[in-house]
Amino acid sequence: MERINELRQEQSTGHWNLMRFRSDTYDAQQACEKTAFTEGELSLKTKELLALGIAVQAGSEAMIQQHAKRAADNGAGFREAVEAIEVGIVMGGAPAAAAARVAFYCLDQLYSQEILKL
Repeated sequence: MERINELRQEQSTGHWNLMRFRSDTYDAQQACEKTAFTEGELSLKTKELLALGIAVQAGSEAMIQQHAKRAADNGAGFREAVEAIEVGIVMGGAPAAAAARVAFYCLDQLYSQEILKL
């Protein structure tokens, strides 16, 4: 959990620094993200699961943590998150398999009670 908390702190600090330094590119990316993660034909849960798989494929610890949490917050179950991670592994090969270890650590933190029932 400590590394996840570190990632959250790093993201928060980095976000506010980018906002403070008035990065037009960052502002545009934030607007794009807000648009993409608006409820539409796909539910927010589905979009976050897609993003989780892509984050695993890309090998981004910060994005894995963020989208695993958002998927859980939007009602994704443990098994749904596992399947999203598995798709990311297939799409990314060995580097994604390494990133999946981070993703499963996040799931362990988010779904610890559910995992105990398995």
